[in-house]
Amino acid sequence: MTTMRDVARVAGVSAKTVSRVFNDDPHVTEETRDRVRWAMQKLNYVPNLLARSFRAGSDAAVGLAVPDLADPFFATMTSSIEVDLMRRGMAVVVTSLHPGADERTALELLLRRQISGLIVVSVSTDQSYLAPWQERTPMVFVDRAPRGLSGVYVIEDDLAGAREAVLHLASHGHRRVAFFDISAPVMTTRRRLKGYREAVAEAGLDNRPDLVCTSGGSPEESAAKLVGRLAEPDAPTAVFSSNVPCTMALVLALHKAERTDVAVVGFGDVPLAAALSPAITVIDQDPGGLVRIAVERLLQRIEDPGAAVRRRTVLPVRLIPRGSGELPPSRKEDH
Repeated sequence: MTTMRDVARVAGVSAKTVSRVFNDDPHVTEETRDRVRWAMQKLNYVPNLLARSFRAGSDAAVGLAVPDLADPFFATMTSSIEVDLMRRGMAVVVTSLHPGADERTALELLLRRQISGLIVVSVSTDQSYLAPWQERTPMVFVDRAPRGLSGVYVIEDDLAGAREAVLHLASHGHRRVAFFDISAPVMTTRRRLKGYREAVAEAGLDNRPDLVCTSGGSPEESAAKLVGRLAEPDAPTAVFSSNVPCTMALVLALHKAERTDVAVVGFGDVPLAAALSPAITVIDQDPGGLVRIAVERLLQRIEDPGAAVRRRTVLPVRLIPRGSGELPPSRKEDH
């Protein structure tokens, strides 16, 4: 593949001069411009627009890596980032870190495209491999702080949100509240589990280990297993679901089992949540707010790599009561 250096060699100029021609630098003479253009034509060279500097006012692209575009939260986040950056004349290159994907391979493929910046929702437990790349490519981590690496990140208050969800269920009479999530190693799950446990202790709720449901498998399989336990003696009367896919799977499993008496609060808003019966009470993460700040931080780093940028931003979340989280424990299960 022909490179900028190849063009510079044939034109008899430096690679920096070739770059200046690409960026319409007024200080380049017409004679030099003609030589560079002749070399480009001779070599059939097509400039890599992704590599053109944002600071020079040219087209640029940002890499975006999210766990799963089928997840409504990450789909909304991706759409918001695309809209925001496209308004600024920047393209977005998206990759999905779906279950089983190799995060390092996926991100390094993005970084090799010489993107202007990178926004990441990490899935692995260690991002130290990004340290060499971080020296030349601005990065912002969203929803999950990086591990093994010092970086700029924007997250929501998972711990406080989980506490609020469980205390809300306790305020409606529930003493046995289950925690439901299938992705135990993920940092968001760990923070939400910590908030759940703090609320259980604060409210004096049943803290049996079997109430923490973090077994592997798909959300659908795990939800069906959890709902199957609800007929057992001393079963949970309420469930705190730690993410949107789990909440959607849980609601469907409860519907199939015709269980309308189990209280549910989900972390993250669910599509059509208000239209269900009962409507789903949620902890709203505000993906739009996360995106606005993440993009702002990234552009600050791109425009001025040496500028001081706030590294840690934690955004508040809020409970939206809709009905499912306000159900009292049924008489049968409460005794």
